[in-house]
Amino acid sequence: MTSPKVKIFANAEAVADSFAGDLYLLVKQTEAPVHIALSGGTTPALLFDILARDYAEKMDWSKIHFWWGDERCVPPTDAQSNYKMTVDHLLSNIEMPAGNIHRVKGERAPEDANSDYIAEISQHLPFKNNLPVFNLIILGMGNDGHTASIFPHELELLNDPNICAVATHPESGQKRVSLTGKVINNALEVSFLVTGTSKTERVREIFNHLSESEQLPSTYIRPTHGNLNFYFDQAAAAGIKTS
Repeated sequence: MTSPKVKIFANAEAVADSFAGDLYLLVKQTEAPVHIALSGGTTPALLFDILARDYAEKMDWSKIHFWWGDERCVPPTDAQSNYKMTVDHLLSNIEMPAGNIHRVKGERAPEDANSDYIAEISQHLPFKNNLPVFNLIILGMGNDGHTASIFPHELELLNDPNICAVATHPESGQKRVSLTGKVINNALEVSFLVTGTSKTERVREIFNHLSESEQLPSTYIRPTHGNLNFYFDQAAAAGIKTS
């Protein structure tokens, strides 16, 4: 892995705007198909709004296959669904082949949804190191340092041999389907979008290699043959040592 690329912007809107431009260039410069795993959260919602506003006609959506890095085990119409958030902010505002949208069937039993997703990924993505290769995986970072749905109490999912796994939210007990750490680290590009003061301390621990970071799943996202990018706003990056 090459050294992570860190970009710091004034606010969350600037993070989303810059990433949208970089995403457009990635898609333009990559031969189809371009397999992208999306994230939930407020910053991705901003990103999707910008993509719908500024790139609806400009982007070649037919080249892209959308996946999700994780999904809650809820129906696709549920307010908690990452898929529904993407529909509301992006998919309802662009023209994209329906067959290029690969959602987790969260309405099914968790193990069944997980198995279905593994089968669909295996059918469509190229493989390297016996693992699927995404062109890009977009990640967030939780206040507890989790990413996708790999939480601190389930660090074993970082090394799970399967493509996806059923994860459990530590507080609500809600079941989720998540890409595993090995698959995330097998991507060609991994980009974290991290904004807000609630993330400052976790970012500080990770980037300053403090002992607390050893329990943070985000620490262990280190692509084996791809690039790692961090898009921060100034609030999230406030604790990073610059010297």
